Amino acid sequence: MGGTSKGEQRIGLLNGFAAYGMWGLFPLFFPLLEPAGAGEVLAHRMMWSFVVVAAVLIVVRRWKWAGELLRQPRRLGLVAVAAAVISINWGVYIWAVNSGHVVEASLGYFINPLVTIAMGVLLLKERLRPVQWAAVGVGVAAVLVLTIGYGRPPWISLILAFSFATYGLMKKKVNLGGVESLAAETAIQFLPALGYLLWLTAHGDSTFTTEGPGHTALLASTGVVTALPLVCFGAAAIRVPLSTLGLLQYLAPVFQFLCGVLYFHEAMPPERWAGFALVWLALILLTADSLRTARRASRLRTALREATPATETAPTETPTAPRVEA
Repeated sequence: MGGTSKGEQRIGLLNGFAAYGMWGLFPLFFPLLEPAGAGEVLAHRMMWSFVVVAAVLIVVRRWKWAGELLRQPRRLGLVAVAAAVISINWGVYIWAVNSGHVVEASLGYFINPLVTIAMGVLLLKERLRPVQWAAVGVGVAAVLVLTIGYGRPPWISLILAFSFATYGLMKKKVNLGGVESLAAETAIQFLPALGYLLWLTAHGDSTFTTEGPGHTALLASTGVVTALPLVCFGAAAIRVPLSTLGLLQYLAPVFQFLCGVLYFHEAMPPERWAGFALVWLALILLTADSLRTARRASRLRTALREATPATETAPTETPTAPRVEA
């Protein structure tokens, strides 16, 4: 069978919309967890996420990777770094949403692709095409405009963008599946999170059992809320082209931005609109360049496939010995 069927692609698209839609609507979920503070919500998210993904892996009996990971200290170290930076990302995001900075948080995920490209140049010595350089330059100009607009650098956006870009880099190096990776990261987070929650309880500062069963259930649901979009993303990633996923990724910050402006009524003075407009221009340049490059690569692969049969069907003078695969 060649390629993916239209039915499979449709399922992939639905899962992609579901994943990025849920991530985009996170600003509506975290305020429901108040009066729990950002630290307590973060600890519950870490703890319950591990419980959920561990249960999933137990059901599907997929634990072989864990033993292999434990025997590779370098990969384990990279997982620990990934766990640390995603903890920072989650904590800052929860605090931002519950402190009236939803729009600034959405900006972090708008500029994340630009930060990822910049990190590729600085850390991996990747070479950029001219349009990519232009997009990064426009992104830098956007940050400068927003710094003037906010009267300070957009620290929330920058921390979210750099932490998530670093997280992506670590995950690329570790090369684990989505659920397995989350299981490894939350396994590292579990004991510190549990310790912090026990400390809050001992000091009478925990809200887990003091705000009613609904609040308790909501805090416990953070595990499902974290794992479910990841499962949908995994289902999408194996069914739709990467270029399509690249376009879908903008749904999350778009939804977050709309939540901030339309639902939470956060201020958007002209200079802030100007900064966001520059960010969107940079993303348009980046996306157009990526799509053009993907089409060029696709045409090249098609040309190579069409040229291959003529070579393969040429008659041979003598039979060759069968090749043994390793």
